[in-house]
Amino acid sequence: MLISKDREPLWCYSMFSRHLTRKNLFIIAVIIIVTLNFYTLLVAYPNMQGTLNFGQGDLPRDFSVYYIAGWRMLHNPSQIFTTGLLSDGEPQIYPQITPYKYMPSFLVLITPLLTLNYYQAFWVFDAIQFALLPIMALLLYKILEKKDLAIALLILFIVLVLPYPMQGRGLSVSYFMSWAEGQAKILLSFLLLASFYFGYKGNAKLSALFFALGAFDPRFALLALPLFIFYNKDKLRQALPLMAIVFLALNFMVFYPYVGQGLIGMIFDSGTTTPLYTPAWIPAIMLFALLAVNAKSIVDLIRERRHFSGENNN
Repeated sequence: MLISKDREPLWCYSMFSRHLTRKNLFIIAVIIIVTLNFYTLLVAYPNMQGTLNFGQGDLPRDFSVYYIAGWRMLHNPSQIFTTGLLSDGEPQIYPQITPYKYMPSFLVLITPLLTLNYYQAFWVFDAIQFALLPIMALLLYKILEKKDLAIALLILFIVLVLPYPMQGRGLSVSYFMSWAEGQAKILLSFLLLASFYFGYKGNAKLSALFFALGAFDPRFALLALPLFIFYNKDKLRQALPLMAIVFLALNFMVFYPYVGQGLIGMIFDSGTTTPLYTPAWIPAIMLFALLAVNAKSIVDLIRERRHFSGENNN
């Protein structure tokens, strides 16, 4: 065996060096990611000061919808899914809001922001989402720790920078519009990613909790469900029922008079399917990337479960 001058095997130093290199590359990647996103945030900042207007008329922000719907949940729950302004003392935000298309559980998350005025709440919401970026990077790094380093770093960069530069939109249209509109897709991505991480670490309870929190947009919850099942494969009997219970508990408001009716009416009147607008690319690309790198393991798991089921039937 090769021995160093300090009488330690050289292979120990080699392993330590490789680990240190991967860790250092991750730190460098996070610094670059945060810096690039901060630049896009600075480009978006002038559009966060007043009415959103890109030269074709004033546009309603998505955060305006969240803010009004949150106020209604506390003061007039039956009107959560009503489009347009009401004369019942609610904050008057111009221009007229678009339909609220999330589950009521999302309003539970943003309720503390209602103690602030509209613009203060908007800026704090964006600040919180920006602060989530390095945490998301760490979670991705952890669940990709057994994958090729180049692939892991590529996924980090694509998901957390999503480079698509455009004049006046910074380095990423997706993140620019997230900041300018106060979109919730970064928060959504974080909650789903946290669920995958805790499932990967064997903590089914926290995985179920975070998935239930992130299921406020059922469209992405359905897309993320195979990954939730995969990362909780060893404790699925615990994770699935708990996730369902927490999801129902967080959406207790649907049992309030007219709220469930409003939700169903929103689905049939405006639909829950909308074009995959740029902020939605963030969770979509993250989920497709994780599905792609785990495709073989997911297929092997399905074959294993089918084989086990077949043996039991015999």
